[in-house]
Amino acid sequence: MDVNQTKQEHLLALKVMRLTKPTLFTNLPVTCEDRDLPGDLFGQLMKEDPSTIKGAESLMLGEMLTLPQNFGNIFLGETFSSYISVHNDSNQVVKDILVKADLQTSSQRLNLSASNSAVAELKPESCIDDVIHHEVKEIGTHILVCAVSYTTQYGEKLYFRKFFKFQVLKPLDVKTKFYNAETDEVFLEAQIQNITTSPMFMEKVSLEPSMMYNVTELNTVSNGDDGESTFGKMSYLQPMDTRQYLYCLKPKPEYAEKAGVIKGVTVIGKLDIVWKTNLGERGRLQTSQLQRMAPGYGDIRLSLEMIPDTVNLEEPFDIICKITNCSERTMDLVLEMCNTSSIHWCGVSGRQLGKLSPGASLSLPLTVFSSVQGLQSISGLRLTDTFLKRTYEYDDIAQVCVVCPFKSNEC
Repeated sequence: MDVNQTKQEHLLALKVMRLTKPTLFTNLPVTCEDRDLPGDLFGQLMKEDPSTIKGAESLMLGEMLTLPQNFGNIFLGETFSSYISVHNDSNQVVKDILVKADLQTSSQRLNLSASNSAVAELKPESCIDDVIHHEVKEIGTHILVCAVSYTTQYGEKLYFRKFFKFQVLKPLDVKTKFYNAETDEVFLEAQIQNITTSPMFMEKVSLEPSMMYNVTELNTVSNGDDGESTFGKMSYLQPMDTRQYLYCLKPKPEYAEKAGVIKGVTVIGKLDIVWKTNLGERGRLQTSQLQRMAPGYGDIRLSLEMIPDTVNLEEPFDIICKITNCSERTMDLVLEMCNTSSIHWCGVSGRQLGKLSPGASLSLPLTVFSSVQGLQSISGLRLTDTFLKRTYEYDDIAQVCVVCPFKSNEC
């Protein structure tokens, strides 16, 4: 929609056109069988139609391209391009022509003019052309304001503006979920849905981690030397389709041992999404910094550094526990090992582990065996801080598969 601010007749005419790529021409094929009344009349007409594909006249898509017939939709992340032309419709020479193009959004006003200098003069039937580009980074109402000022040959200074209002729509719906592992690893699941009316080619979906993390993409399947995408070779996302991407974040080595630092980290990184639509029109979208709920480890965190996947029934096996002081005070720890109905600890219970300063960790090798087959939970550890007389119990630390090493009828 454009609105002339003044009703005065001007010597110059302003025309603005959005620049978009054309679309493939489509037609509606009409066919019938040879024994029907029209015979092959429809077939002959389609063969003579220059817009159809020779040898495939019944296809809706043709060989010709169609120029845009309307303003169309503009989506967040795309580049808005517009052609601005100022034409001298009069028989006078116009001087000091200044053309200015601004884009007004809900939060800011941007100057898109390539040059802010005035043109000395414009002869009759001549024009000034300009092409502006802007990567759209906000959704909602946008107003393109085009202003023209000039001086007539009699020294009269004139000025007029035109407004072009359009909406910027959201192309993708992005949802994220975080999963905190037993270690300091964080898994991110990103669900991306195409909410436009046309298919998209997903060129890139990557996660840019924050400074404390390294990221590994889990969206490929190992196939020899090369990894194959889990979405196949043709990475198209149809309208209203959803695709899930998975990433694993690990703390960098210099931060991995700082339990207090990693515990408080909530900023993970941001997603960078690049896509192409019909005829290669490119769009790019970056999310804001993704934040997770910081895990609550309490004063003491107990995790497993090493545990076998499968163990034999009633045979001792070794595990390595990692104890981290997440509090801001020094602790004096005592370890107690309590047997359960299936898990039995080997060693002395109630032994002193010594003092553990804030943020420090210690590795503790332990030996245990199971008296029951199947998937068993490692439980029964208890830590006591003798300074404050506080006790911390740990159950379901990890799970292990217990199998019988003999034949089934001997177990």
